[in-house]
Amino acid sequence: MTAGLLLLLLLCSLQVRAQELEPRSYSPNPMGVNFVVAGYVRSTGGVLFDPSLPFSDVEAKLDAGALGYGRTFGLFGRSASALFAMPYAQGEASGNVGETRRSVSRSGLGDLRLKLGINLLGGEALTPREFAQRKPTTTVGASLTVAAPTGQYYPDKLINLGSNRWAFKPEIGVSQPVGRWFLEAYAGVWLFTDNDDFYGGHLRQQDPIASFQAHVSYTFRPGLWLAANSTWYRGGQTRVDGIARADLQENTRVGLTLSIPVAARQSLKFTWSDGASTRIGGDFTTYGIAWQYLWFD
Repeated sequence: MTAGLLLLLLLCSLQVRAQELEPRSYSPNPMGVNFVVAGYVRSTGGVLFDPSLPFSDVEAKLDAGALGYGRTFGLFGRSASALFAMPYAQGEASGNVGETRRSVSRSGLGDLRLKLGINLLGGEALTPREFAQRKPTTTVGASLTVAAPTGQYYPDKLINLGSNRWAFKPEIGVSQPVGRWFLEAYAGVWLFTDNDDFYGGHLRQQDPIASFQAHVSYTFRPGLWLAANSTWYRGGQTRVDGIARADLQENTRVGLTLSIPVAARQSLKFTWSDGASTRIGGDFTTYGIAWQYLWFD
């Protein structure tokens, strides 16, 4: 797992978890690496609703900053990692409700993120010296991301920064180095518990969202690399008090990630992503920057 993954864990999203793009998530690392990340992201764009609902021309803007910490270690002889991040966000949304234009803003804590990962193939637990002498090879990894309901939530509000439910994402990924190139593919699924205090005191349920990612990156020199990213996700239909809504998502996003070393053990990462096709949900353009500092035990 790479420290750069923390940048994506910093995202506080308005129900857009499946939009994540995470290059180099399953590249192996030596044991005993600690890293701290401070990041900022800005997302702007439209939100597409079920056409039967009385919402139209909905625009949203989200600014989020967060701090995160991660560590790599050995687990059953394999390379493993644990990452967590707590975001703080400020968001604004405006749109037409019938014939009336309305707007709303929120600011506060988002949902805490925790991610545990392990390399199953090609990612032995190695010391930094052993890792420097290894020959790059195919790696297969698995992870579990947990989103805890710690974010700001008001049951009498339709738009919130927190989701008032737990969410879990098991995922498996494979990566293949080819000279300076690095090829990756992931498959995962978001699973949601029920929100039993949804707007107006109702019960809201959501079906799983399957997601698939593909990444191609090129390393110019150690620490300096550029990745082209894409993701496709489908599912997430919701039910309120057992009544299904026409909000099945089937969307595609593309993006870029640039990592630049700026000092010993420090780097900056810049990200951009945009919707290639959006059926239902957020059609956001997102920019991000993260500063990362790492040290060894």
